[in-house]
Amino acid sequence: MSYNLFLDDIRVPEMVYKNPDNFDFVVVRTYEKFISYIQENGLPNYISFDNDLGLNAKGELAEDGYAAAKWLVYHSGIDLRNLEFYVHSANPVAAKQIEGLLTNYINHLKYTSR
Repeated sequence: MSYNLFLDDIRVPEMVYKNPDNFDFVVVRTYEKFISYIQENGLPNYISFDNDLGLNAKGELAEDGYAAAKWLVYHSGIDLRNLEFYVHSANPVAAKQIEGLLTNYINHLKYTSR
């Protein structure tokens, strides 16, 4: 299945992208939905990450976009070499963490698969 994923607890793609219809995003609101959607449908072509995903059902800080990126790298077992992504988070520190983790890991995969 070919699809694009938008991870954000509040925003919709129209709030981030000029032409969101070009992406035809599947929107997921939580870390758990992010994981389950990928497990059920495979790796998307493109992921747009928010970091801060609000509160969980217990009223505690929910797992965030960085945790979602870490799951992709360390636990998913999925080949990420062809993943394209963008971090639309308003949290600049977390955005850099997500970008750095995914970029470094994807580059590592591409380098070691030569």
